[in-house]
Amino acid sequence: MEMEMAEEIEEVGALTDGFHLVIDALKLNDIKTIFNVPGIPITDLGRYMQAAGMRVLSFRHEQNAGYAAAIAGFLTKKPGICLTVSAPGFLNGLTALAHATTNCFPMILISGSSEREIVDLQQGDYEEMDQLAIAKPLCKAAYRVLHAEDIGIGIARSIRAAVSGRPGGVYLDLPAAVIGQVMDARAGADSLVKVVDAAPRQLPDPQSVARALDVLKGAERPLIILGKGAAYAQADDAIRTFVETSGIPYLPMSMAKGLLPDTHPQSAGAARSLVLKESDVVLLIGVRLNWLLSHGKGKAWGNAPKKFVQVDIEPTEMDSNVEIAAPVVGDIGSCVQALLDGMGKDWAPPPSQWTAAIKDKVETNVTRMAPRLQNNNVPMDYHGALGALRTIIKERPDAILVNEGANTLDFARSIIDMYQPRKRLDVGTWGVMGVGMGTAIAAAVETGKPVLAIEGDSAFGFSGMEIETICRYKLPVCVVVFNNGGIYRGTDVNPAGGPDVATTVFVKDARYDKMMEAFGGVGVHVTSPDELSRAVNAAMDCGEPTLVNAVIDEKAGTESGRIGNLNPQSVVAKK
Repeated sequence: MEMEMAEEIEEVGALTDGFHLVIDALKLNDIKTIFNVPGIPITDLGRYMQAAGMRVLSFRHEQNAGYAAAIAGFLTKKPGICLTVSAPGFLNGLTALAHATTNCFPMILISGSSEREIVDLQQGDYEEMDQLAIAKPLCKAAYRVLHAEDIGIGIARSIRAAVSGRPGGVYLDLPAAVIGQVMDARAGADSLVKVVDAAPRQLPDPQSVARALDVLKGAERPLIILGKGAAYAQADDAIRTFVETSGIPYLPMSMAKGLLPDTHPQSAGAARSLVLKESDVVLLIGVRLNWLLSHGKGKAWGNAPKKFVQVDIEPTEMDSNVEIAAPVVGDIGSCVQALLDGMGKDWAPPPSQWTAAIKDKVETNVTRMAPRLQNNNVPMDYHGALGALRTIIKERPDAILVNEGANTLDFARSIIDMYQPRKRLDVGTWGVMGVGMGTAIAAAVETGKPVLAIEGDSAFGFSGMEIETICRYKLPVCVVVFNNGGIYRGTDVNPAGGPDVATTVFVKDARYDKMMEAFGGVGVHVTSPDELSRAVNAAMDCGEPTLVNAVIDEKAGTESGRIGNLNPQSVVAKK
């Protein structure tokens, strides 16, 4: 890259501009894929990027481009780049930026903006907005470049902020005038920065490792919980070796599934309620005690007193909900390796009474569930449909599974086993609906693997137009829309009567498969698990963009999936 730049500026008096400095700075740091929506003032920037050999994927909506950039960051450990226009385009991308920060995905949102001298005086420029001020509370860091010679530094700081420590979203503001600024090419090349060791290892304090091991050694009913931070770390071998050497049962959070196969003998996924209630020492690796784990307290955790050991790169995460008896601060790979090295020859596995109780519960629950997953009912229920897709993932463990919805998400999370790390991508910490198509596109682009996106019909509606993007780039994505005609279910009625349907009801018998056909992809309409299995297998074999409209019994869903308790209930009865 540096040799190419030198050859380009050999000519005396050669000039460069902000467009090319942005491109050169990104390429210098091995960033070659951009997710964007073209428009003023960044249209030409996308063209120049493409001409320079970068892959520029244009979306139909900035929010979906942002979700793509966020999950690209998770998969690659390099910041995914989302490029948007100013004001409304920036705001559309901002939800994805906040989502990336909440989920600790490295991402950079780069937006064009209006000129500072006009914005600051509020003189009414085109799409005038103080974007930097708006972005700051919603991301890990935010920067603005005002001079072309600072573009290299601005991008370098953004990259380092996005991936160092706890990863997250970064906003980089590029006013239109900066992009067009011209400067000496040699000086421009000298202003670029290649980031060295952007995410340095953070080794844990040996005393904290020893303390953690002492707490674990004193456990009668230990449990390991693996979070998506553990999956992001890509310390797969160390994590697997530690879990297996310790003999401790483990519970994977949804995006940590596959770090060890869900069928592993130590997996407690099918005995989640038991292990949360009965465990006495819990080791958290790259997972936060937030609402997804009932904040580490309450009925879900039972009455038995517990000690927590927590491994996290962020010190302030400790004691966020409950007391952490043994905090271990550092990067996941270094911490897990230190725990493994410190176990010693005197390490004893958990008592057999504990592991046997978990094994019995897992076997009982799996046996009880098996007939429900094998039904061929028409119309389909969630278990029959997901049972068919479960088999497909088992036969294709290298495929990427994208999943979102209410019931579609909750049932799939527990029904479909994963066998390899970072193969399950879903809504993350916030439970954001609408990540599906952006995530599926990025997964296909970044991994080159076939993608199966299992979508609730409500969730699909947030990003469904991006199936045109999937077709345009001929990506190997099979979208399955679980169509039950509504949010949660399609049977609700308007309590006041009248011509309007209930707030949760969609058009009956909608044919989402016809949408895919309209863009040149393959559309399939299915009504049984057998038909679903044949359609998805065919799609995964051929690699063509496909949408399967899977008709689900409109009565099959439940309110908010399994978190209906989060909906406040009215205490005032209408007379």
